Parts: sequence; structure tokens; C-alpha cells
Amino acid sequence: MNTGDLIYVAGHTGLIGSALVRRLEGSGFTNLLLPKRADLELTDNAEVANFFEEQKPSYVLLAAGKVGGILENRDFPMDFMTTNLNIQLNVLSAAAKNDVRGLVMFGSSCMYPRECEQPMSEDTLLSGKPEPTSIAYAMAKLTGVHMCLAYNRQNSTQKFIPIIPNSAFGPNDNFDEQSGHVLSVLLRRFHEAKEKGESEVTIWGSGTPRREFVYSDDIADAAIHLMSHVAPATVLPINVGIGSDLSIKDLAVQIAEVVGFDGVIKLDRTKPDGAPRKLLDSSRINAMGWKPKTSFLEGLNKTYEWYKSNV
Repeated sequence: MNTGDLIYVAGHTGLIGSALVRRLEGSGFTNLLLPKRADLELTDNAEVANFFEEQKPSYVLLAAGKVGGILENRDFPMDFMTTNLNIQLNVLSAAAKNDVRGLVMFGSSCMYPRECEQPMSEDTLLSGKPEPTSIAYAMAKLTGVHMCLAYNRQNSTQKFIPIIPNSAFGPNDNFDEQSGHVLSVLLRRFHEAKEKGESEVTIWGSGTPRREFVYSDDIADAAIHLMSHVAPATVLPINVGIGSDLSIKDLAVQIAEVVGFDGVIKLDRTKPDGAPRKLLDSSRINAMGWKPKTSFLEGLNKTYEWYKSNV
């Protein structure tokens, strides 16, 4: 992949998409396709087909999709399944028809079985049932991953690269209480509690589930790295993690320290926990020369500074 190549970043205003744009522009890539949603509706097959036929991108980074936290996944499973399936089918089909040189599709760690040996290796996908609260989203993403693999097998190529990042966070995250993920929601909750002078913050569940968090710029760096290094078929799909996790209670404690909240942290055990643990085995991508550059605490501080300036 060269700096003059035409690259389409789908979902460029979101968490991972905006990190991809920062990474590409910072590396001298200036020929980026960044259509607004008003100009390109990815769930519309005809619009996507026309866009690819007219623009002819050389590479595609598919970071677009409907994402959300436990509450939204539980209450709107059909929306999560149909939106993500339509986007993936439309973009992957158009990319194949127009013979793009490479495509990266972002899966999700929620595709792994709820009960899974830790750290989770790519070979354990489909070995058990995903967490029930996110099963619609997980099944849609699993379908997208296997569409990439099926295309590669049928055409004897490695053009379509599905990657599985663990819980992403960073600038342009969704900090909405109802639809955001745990880190961004807690960051907002602790910030607002501090601003209002409140003495306590309540977090969902028992606080014992463990999660691995990856800074969005590191995920973008991994995607560009993989686009530039052809992976053998035996290593697809590819996990992207940092190799360590922490409990939700410890996450809350660290966020409170970064924000400067010195009150009490309470647990609401009536709320769901989700999967007990999600730690990825990232040895495949590590063997290909990629390592994360941002520590969790550094990424958390950067995210909070962005939040205070932009949200």
C-alpha cells in the first residue's frame, strides 16, 4: 500500500474510523475517500454499488457498523443484526466486484464463546455460544468474518482481512449512557459526578468480569500494518489486543483516579455482567511484527482530555 493509493475508510467519523484517518494522514496518505452518511447510505445496496463503480478505491477499511453496549444490544437485537449484515454484504460484494487490492473488516471479541479458554485464540471461534446479551451483533460479525474467508478461499487470494480487536476506546468514542460501552460510559459518569459534587457513583453488575481495552490508534496501526503485510491463510482472522486485562471494578477505580473523583464506588448487582472474561491471544499479529504502542493508562488519559474538550 502506497501513499498515493485511493483508500476508502467506511465509518470515518466513528471511534476506529477516525483513528484510521489520523493514522493514514499522519503517514502521508492524502488520497482518502471519506463520504458522509448523507451522501452514502451503506445499508443501501444500489448506493454502495454505484459508489464503488464510480470511485474505484484500491483499498477499503470497513469500520462502519451499528455498535452499542449491553443495554442497547439486549433491547434492539434485530437492528444490530440487520444493519451490520446489510453493511457487510453490500461493501464486501462491491469490493469483490470492483477488484479492490485489499480490504480490512473489523470483527468483535463478542464473537467468541461466553465460556472460553483464556486468552481466546482465533481457533476457538464457533466452539461455543456467544454471550446472550450480544448474540445478534456477534452473529452478524461472525458472518462478516466468514464472508471474508469464503471470498479468499473461492478466489485463492488473501485480499479480505478480518481482524478482531478487543474493547476499543479513545477519541470519538460513544459516551452516551444508553448506547455506549463500559469504559466510555463510566468515564462520563465519573466526570459528571465530580462536576456535580456527588459523593458516589454506581456501576453495573458485580464488578468482577475482566476486559481487555485497546486504544483506537493502536487498532488503526494494526489494520494498516496488516494491509501492508500479506498474511498467510492459516492466520486469518487475526486478534488485536494488548495482552492484559483488568476487572470492571479496577477499571472504575482507575477512571475515578484519572478524572479526580474521590467518592464511593457502588455496585448494582441487579444489572447484568456480560461475559466473565474477554482476553485475546494476539500472538498471531505479534509474530507478524505488530505490538501496541499505547499503555492503557496513557490511552485513558488521552481519552479523558479529548472528552473534556469535545463532549
